[in-house]
Amino acid sequence: MFLIGIIGKTLDILRETNKILLNAMKITFIHYHLKTGGVTTVLRQQIDAIGQSCEVLVLTGERPDPDFPARVVHIPGLRYTDGVREAIEPEKVAETICQAILSRWNNGCDLIHVHNPTIAKNVNFLKVLNALKKRGQKLFLQIHDFAEDGRPTAYFKEEYITDCHYGAINSRDYNILLKAGLKKEGLHKIPNTINSLSVISNIEQKQNRILYPVRAIRRKNVGEAILLSLFFKKGETLSITQPPNSPVDIREYERWKTFVKKNRLSVKFDEGLVHDFHALVRSSRFIVTTSITEGFGFSFLEPWTAGKLLWGRKLPDICHDFEQKGIRLDHLYTRLKIPVDMIGSGRLFEAWKKCVKKTCDLFHVSIEEDELKNGFYKTIQDETIDFGLLGETFQRTVIKQVLTNRPWFKKLIELNPFLSSPGDVPGKGALIEHNRQIIERTYTMARYRNTLLDIYEKVVKIPVRHRIDKRLLLNMFLDLERFSLLKWCDDSR
Repeated sequence: MFLIGIIGKTLDILRETNKILLNAMKITFIHYHLKTGGVTTVLRQQIDAIGQSCEVLVLTGERPDPDFPARVVHIPGLRYTDGVREAIEPEKVAETICQAILSRWNNGCDLIHVHNPTIAKNVNFLKVLNALKKRGQKLFLQIHDFAEDGRPTAYFKEEYITDCHYGAINSRDYNILLKAGLKKEGLHKIPNTINSLSVISNIEQKQNRILYPVRAIRRKNVGEAILLSLFFKKGETLSITQPPNSPVDIREYERWKTFVKKNRLSVKFDEGLVHDFHALVRSSRFIVTTSITEGFGFSFLEPWTAGKLLWGRKLPDICHDFEQKGIRLDHLYTRLKIPVDMIGSGRLFEAWKKCVKKTCDLFHVSIEEDELKNGFYKTIQDETIDFGLLGETFQRTVIKQVLTNRPWFKKLIELNPFLSSPGDVPGKGALIEHNRQIIERTYTMARYRNTLLDIYEKVVKIPVRHRIDKRLLLNMFLDLERFSLLKWCDDSR
């Protein structure tokens, strides 16, 4: 009888498993490429999260690495076009997508999960998505980045896709999209999961490195990390892990390398190309961040999982979600004050005004001279400006002044007391353990899977009627009081 009972329970489990498999949702993912980076990392995590519950297909514009953990179909019409309209017509791309889906599943998929649909890396992308919508495909559009947030050359002139479900990765973006016209029933918050770095080692290593684990694109504000290195007290070296990929970022990155070499600064570049990443983390005294723009904000969470202190610049609108969970980030600074006299207000205003006007032209927005003046004077109201609002040329001017003029060095400490002891935080060990525990308890794969499946069910079952007001959306990002030359203008020409 006992054996019969076991067999009966086993058969019940098998029946339930088959039922789940028969009813498994069929999810198609679309992204421009699957190259290593933030969005691709998220896509991999999503596949890991739902892999036991859903059937998955990935469509991409570039050929993937052979180890990608899902069935992938390469569709060239999805790749980056860099602003050049290619010969492949949107309708044909949409038809190819539909055929790829039908080749995977006879009855098609339940929905298409699209990553970063509002960034014009492919000039035909919105037309492709609209063609898919007309063919009856249900779309879930997950936004990681906004062209309105410092990327005017990646801005679509067309209206964003209407009457479909959208996803936002943080509360800031969620609230902005609500204000721009989306409705709650069609907008979903989808915070990422965190992969623990798990590099804590009992092996003692000389900790004379301050690590900035980053691909050094311009918005990561490498100049500020270099400025901070001038105030390191214990002979540490600033290590930056990865070079950028894009031509604009590479030009400026090379200028920083030349500047550092010429001025014999304790900064090393490309460290991730020649050293094991885990070894770099283990040998660092703390990890720094100086980024001025983030999507989800992995950099504010991952260091703690490696048992390392994070120190540097806080982005309040991104960190709000983390602090609401109980993660303590109050030791980070939100502004690095630089006396305007170090640059000259007249010179700064002319560069600032030129950049604002150029940006407004790219977005087809008109602006009055009085608006420009008022915005600028609010930016320098106390005769200082945040270092993160300066372009690289001005940043190098400031660093040179600090290097060659001792009174300016002392003045910066006076204005920014945290510069007197970078990385020194009372109760560091307790802080690290507190944050680590909350992060590993909160951003789990199980929670991520449940969030995704809940969203997918709503996308399939709940029709929505809404649209994004693009002008309202732009106005929420194009804030003159926080207008950054580093973010908005190419300083390398």
